[in-house]
Amino acid sequence: VQLQASGGGLVQAGGSLRLSCAASGRTAGTYGMGWFRQAPGKGREFVASIRPYGSSTSYNDSVKGRFTISRDNAKNTVYLQMNSLKPEDTAVYYCAAAKPPSYVNYDYWGRGTLVTVSS
Repeated sequence: VQLQASGGGLVQAGGSLRLSCAASGRTAGTYGMGWFRQAPGKGREFVASIRPYGSSTSYNDSVKGRFTISRDNAKNTVYLQMNSLKPEDTAVYYCAAAKPPSYVNYDYWGRGTLVTVSS
């Protein structure tokens, strides 16, 4: 599975961005997908995840109610809609894929896309 994230950019606090992650590979639709981020000088942290067919989602508490993860299996694409952005959301965002059936270990990673939120 190969992953390509896009959609990052510069936005003012309170604004919105939508990240996309295109997955290639014939089994991509069966993988659990996740978004992670790494802020300057910090470790990588989990942001959100979604099981195949959108049956289950999970979020970091810091983004609950502001971010929404979704997927379009016909397009092999996962989205992260980010609303009410805060300066502390500034980070490089990565998408990742986890194999079935456990969907625990993220074995495939895309290159990140930078999100910068100005105050």
